[in-house]
Amino acid sequence: MNGVRKAALVTGAATGIGRAAAIALARAGFDVAVNFSRSGNEARVTAAECEKAGAKTLAVQADVGDDAGVRRMMGEIGKAFGRLDALVNNAGTTMATEPKDFDGVDVGEWKKVFDTNVLGLFLVTRAAAPMLKAAKGAIVNTCSIAGLRPGPQPLAYAASKAAVANLTKTLAGALGPEIRVNAVAPGWMEGDWMKRTLGENYDGLMARRARYTPLKRCVTAEDVAETMVNLIVSNRFVTGEIVIIDGGFASTT
Repeated sequence: MNGVRKAALVTGAATGIGRAAAIALARAGFDVAVNFSRSGNEARVTAAECEKAGAKTLAVQADVGDDAGVRRMMGEIGKAFGRLDALVNNAGTTMATEPKDFDGVDVGEWKKVFDTNVLGLFLVTRAAAPMLKAAKGAIVNTCSIAGLRPGPQPLAYAASKAAVANLTKTLAGALGPEIRVNAVAPGWMEGDWMKRTLGENYDGLMARRARYTPLKRCVTAEDVAETMVNLIVSNRFVTGEIVIIDGGFASTT
């Protein structure tokens, strides 16, 4: 870091992958802007953990799907850090409707998924681009295995993550050579997200998935964060790539 701390923004950083990424970046020597939409208390916990790792932090509320709010957030980051070297587009949401239940799909919920997962990614990237270009920085997007192959995920979520995969590659071309853009695509991940998705079947289905995974366990938020940080601080000639993080499950089954 040559004595100068770099700065990162992690959207949806209150819990899960976002929290793990923020803490990992703090440990790697970054000051961190912790974005949240509603989970203020959880975001402050994330910020406190980053500060323990030596980071200066900014907990900043913004709905990533709201352009004015995103631009305000970027202004606060500029005032707090004076620079932006890394962006993790992690904010995301889903809906509970089963993929075969066409009539059960609520159009408002569908739009919310795309506003957050796709439009939000674009709006934050657009607002961050000037500072990232100045720093020759890097972006990592949170995709999902659901966006790369058919599965039992809600239609809006799977389609939105397919859009994230396409945007990652398209933005890599549009923002290069100053900014590198990559994505991570976790498989079945331990934690609250999958607990909500699988309900009472969580323990049994996760154990079954682990048995059929070459590395014999499911992915954790810390696994994902490790890859995100590597894509930001290393891999200097890698852009437009989507790194699957699932212990080899997709490649061997």
